[in-house]
Amino acid sequence: MADGEVVIAGNAVPRGERHRIQIPLGKRVSGNEIALPIEVVNGKLEGPRLFVCAAVHGDEIAGVEIIRRVLAHRSLDRLRGTLIAVPIVNLYGFVGLSRYLPDRRDLNRSFPGSATGSLASRLAHLFISEVVENATHGVDLHTAAVHRSNLPQLRAYLEDPETERLARAFGVPVIVNSNLRDNSLRQAVLERGIPMLLYEGGEALRFDEEAIQAGVRGTLRVMGALGMINPGRSRRSVEPFIAQSSHWVRAPESGILRRRARLGAPVKTGDELGVVGDPLGADESAVVASHNGVIIGRTELPLVNEGDGLFHIAAFDSPRRVASSVEDFQGVLADADNALN
Repeated sequence: MADGEVVIAGNAVPRGERHRIQIPLGKRVSGNEIALPIEVVNGKLEGPRLFVCAAVHGDEIAGVEIIRRVLAHRSLDRLRGTLIAVPIVNLYGFVGLSRYLPDRRDLNRSFPGSATGSLASRLAHLFISEVVENATHGVDLHTAAVHRSNLPQLRAYLEDPETERLARAFGVPVIVNSNLRDNSLRQAVLERGIPMLLYEGGEALRFDEEAIQAGVRGTLRVMGALGMINPGRSRRSVEPFIAQSSHWVRAPESGILRRRARLGAPVKTGDELGVVGDPLGADESAVVASHNGVIIGRTELPLVNEGDGLFHIAAFDSPRRVASSVEDFQGVLADADNALN
């Protein structure tokens, strides 16, 4: 291997070059070939190797647009190190508008995978061997599941100092100190000693502009913190707050939900977040906050069944301070958007 070059699936990307690579995944049942699209930007100067990926869950498509905008950013012209961009990891689910693979497995519960395992396991193994093992750091872009929305936020294992440093640099107001899940990409990456952030924002199968802007801004700020690009002089910061836990408030009964709380709102234990009742408005049951915190996720469906998750609350002792930081952050995104228009 030549000095500084990156080799993925047998494709060498020399220092100072930018290549698009298609990694063969095999064939569809129809006989058509299918390949994993990757773009590698290898800077002229040595530096970290950052992978940024999206659509591990195939219907979580906002990250695809985040990566497109990052790849188009002018700062990459003077990149130090390497950016490995994988906009669509679960290509099978992406084209089928599905979270899962055709074998109904969740790719994010299939890592590190096996070259001879299930379809999900083989794809997981390919991603680890060709992408993760070429990287020093990672960012994994997600949205909420279908019919749910997430406030822009990070999930990170903050026991690792480098992960915490990059999480704070990302610059969203809410960071959830999240334990690792068995067979998740985050677990497999961190077990290899590679710090990784998991970004959540927006809704499945939708392009939420605020979530996309937050993801682009955060990814570029991480690259700045790693010394891969020059930090932007005009990028205002917001104070990040760390939640050690989060909980779902669930539907007390089946019926029609009328929400009374927004994403990012501060709540106290016992606050009414909405009501669930029948179509005529009778037999209504209040949906109340189970603890102090800030709403970081919610259902977008008004028709709910008993036990459905309705509001996701990150626990904070000072929810109003966090909510104020959320509002400041939304102002930062609005200012940036106005500057482009």
